[in-house]
Amino acid sequence: MNKILLVIKREYLTRVRKRSFIIMTFLGPLLMASVIILPIIFSQISDQSKKTILVLDETGVFYGKFEDSDNIQFQYITTDIETAKNNLLKNEDDGLVYIPRTELNLPSSAVLYSKKQFPASIRSYIRNIMKKEVEALKLAASGIDQEVILSIKAKINLVSIKIDKDGAEEKTFTEVSMVLGIFAGILIYMFIFIFGAQVMRGVIEEKTNRIVEIIVSSVKPFQLMMGKILGLALVGLTQFLLWIILTFAIVSVFQVAYADQIPKESLTQVVPGQEQIMMQEEEMHADTEQQNVARAFEIIRTIDFGVMILGFLFYFLFGYLLYAALFAAIGSASDTEVDTQQFMLPVSIPLILSLVMAQFVMRYPDGPLAFWFSIIPLTSPVIMMVRIPFGVPYWELYLSMALLILGFLGTTWLAGKIYRTGILMYGKKINYKELWKWLKYKS
Repeated sequence: MNKILLVIKREYLTRVRKRSFIIMTFLGPLLMASVIILPIIFSQISDQSKKTILVLDETGVFYGKFEDSDNIQFQYITTDIETAKNNLLKNEDDGLVYIPRTELNLPSSAVLYSKKQFPASIRSYIRNIMKKEVEALKLAASGIDQEVILSIKAKINLVSIKIDKDGAEEKTFTEVSMVLGIFAGILIYMFIFIFGAQVMRGVIEEKTNRIVEIIVSSVKPFQLMMGKILGLALVGLTQFLLWIILTFAIVSVFQVAYADQIPKESLTQVVPGQEQIMMQEEEMHADTEQQNVARAFEIIRTIDFGVMILGFLFYFLFGYLLYAALFAAIGSASDTEVDTQQFMLPVSIPLILSLVMAQFVMRYPDGPLAFWFSIIPLTSPVIMMVRIPFGVPYWELYLSMALLILGFLGTTWLAGKIYRTGILMYGKKINYKELWKWLKYKS
């Protein structure tokens, strides 16, 4: 045991002192924080100049219907289309909406000419105005009062409540569970591959440099393999915890430093034409903001952060240990990274499959497919993290954890048999038949 601890200490200190570890430890939080911060900054420095759009309506139906907004100003013209396009190129106007004349039907199409590509929000705004006006004309032609149509429209608010065996009720938010589940699953997938590949490269490097020949003279191959795997596991946990702490610190400092400079609307994308609707809703519902804040806190309260964090740490650690043992075995059986490709596919398929099946599991988190994929050790690290936000019975969680631990012990035993032979094997191309012989060797 003391020798394993020495190997763990060596691997841990060697990795954390590397320049790449230090760079990624600080670069990772910057990248994650930038996902939150940059959209807010870009919304402030983006082009907020007012766009001038000419309107050439040969039908006369939409004259005066395009209302100006904070970002768009409409000007109506009566020239022919060719003259209008020539003037657009010569003048400082930004765009031209051309609505051609129709003889029998109401206008149903238009052309937007512009010097530069317009944002989709502006195109949507113009389309919605035309759609609303044409619908109003059709209703009037049919003798139907538009106010009657508007009055019968209803908004249904469907609240999901989960009832447990004791009759306790709890609100659930499926969309939030889906986001949390897929985010946690992707993180598990990435970390297992990243740190598992580091184990494999470390084994190949030591094998190529012949350093392992010196090490195994005083440490058993199995102890060396376990020390490398556990040492890198601690490196991964250290880096992950630092990422969480530093990301939270960066975002918190940004919020405090720029709290007065970030208007509330910067948190959402304001689409031209929706501003008036938003203002009307605020006037009709003075407590909308308080309701949103209360809803946000209600959503946060439904998340079992204790189970999420502990589950993530457990499945990351033992999922990594399971796959790291296999990666170590692959590294010991190969002289270069090119030689590892033939063995990587069978090991990678369960992880890739679990990430692909995560989308189906989110739709049916209690289905038989989700159950079995979250129980099988090779797929449970990703699939169980996808299921946890939806609520998993504790017996399923404990069964999955127990089988994952057994799976780790089993793969470590198998990997150890390959590792002790392959770590000192040089210059020979290893195939599956040779690996099978190594597995059958008796101690």
